[in-house]
Amino acid sequence: MATGFIAIPDRNEYWLRNATVPAPLLGDVPAGAAMSFDGLTVVDLHIRDARIAAVEPASPARESGAARQAGDVDLRGGQVWPCFVDVHTHLDKGHTWERAQNPDGTFDGALRAVMGDRVAHWSAEDVRRRMDFALRCSFAHGTRAVRTHLDSMGAQAAITWPVFEGMRKEWAGRIELQAVSLVSLAVFGTAEGRELAERVAAAGGILGAVTYMSPEIDALLDRVLELAAERALDVDFHCDESGDVGARALSHIARAVLRKRFRGRVVCGHCCSLAIQPPDVVAETLDLTAEAGISVISLPMCNIYLQDRVPGRTPRWRGVTLLHELGARGIPVAVASDNCRDAFHGYGDHDALEVFREATRLCHLDRPHGDWPRAVTTTPADLMSLAGGGRIGRGVPADLVLFEGRTWSELLSRPEANRVVLRYGRVIERALPDYRELDDLVKPRAT
Repeated sequence: MATGFIAIPDRNEYWLRNATVPAPLLGDVPAGAAMSFDGLTVVDLHIRDARIAAVEPASPARESGAARQAGDVDLRGGQVWPCFVDVHTHLDKGHTWERAQNPDGTFDGALRAVMGDRVAHWSAEDVRRRMDFALRCSFAHGTRAVRTHLDSMGAQAAITWPVFEGMRKEWAGRIELQAVSLVSLAVFGTAEGRELAERVAAAGGILGAVTYMSPEIDALLDRVLELAAERALDVDFHCDESGDVGARALSHIARAVLRKRFRGRVVCGHCCSLAIQPPDVVAETLDLTAEAGISVISLPMCNIYLQDRVPGRTPRWRGVTLLHELGARGIPVAVASDNCRDAFHGYGDHDALEVFREATRLCHLDRPHGDWPRAVTTTPADLMSLAGGGRIGRGVPADLVLFEGRTWSELLSRPEANRVVLRYGRVIERALPDYRELDDLVKPRAT
């Protein structure tokens, strides 16, 4: 079946020969496989009955064309990755830019624009159609799992959570979906917070909130963790998404996790202000974060867009958190899409390769590339408890993305729009949805 740079046979069993794979994405690097100084190894992958049946060192005999078997596909060194896992998104906000633009590009401008749009437009049908559009983009680009934060303030929770549950059923077998509540931390100091925790638990979701510094932060964090523990829920916070040197919610969250002896998984997204804090504060926060077992998700594309934005002035810092320092402490770090085509980030296409490419450039995730390919595959799969997700190894589902690019420079210099996506060993149709599908919802302005 030819839908990309190479044809893959429509059969239950075949070999992908001469496949270049980043070593951190292999469950085990096969003995005898050659390894480049950039951490790339060339292997043969045996696909059988929707799974990877074997991973072997690339055979010189097969490279020369000898001993070629029926159904063999020679990738000629093109990279092969496991399907992506996008662990922090906002599917309910997405694709609203044309009707709810951010006039000055600032964080406050985004808040105002989204609030007005939510009140005016976020019906069940509006949210459902935009979420479906986003998921079709994700699927076509090679994503197999998505976690989305859902605005859950007041009456919106009763609209959006049932839509999400319906989408999760509709997309089962193609994209695994998880949802996180998104409200102000203060909500959990009210009866509404308990009601929201009940709704989240009933939907099998994750309890989440936007954290910020306040005199009540510790009591509110304790309450969130108590509500989560009572219902066996994990938690996922928006944390320190600003350039305020005094924004130190991450350390408060870590202390709360230790204080409450919370046993669920804790994830903190953004953590931007950590990058501009004094070294002693950073060191203490990293120690606490590691001790508490917290994982961090960086959203480089959105944070580059929003942080340190002052009209008429060039930004002075990159807006991203301390990925290298977090990783050096053994703290799991992932990167993800965040907002796409809404007031918080006017661009994006739910393409995790784009996210990884930009993160590599902006955050210097290279020289060496090291384990960073795990940031959009293995690590977020583990955060979402996806068995076997984000890995290439014997026995795992053949959910793979095949790229024409062989080296890091080749892979990350082009969009790889001709990639081939395999789900359960079969090629999928990679048709991206047309923006015109949403014209009646977003009412684009005449130009």
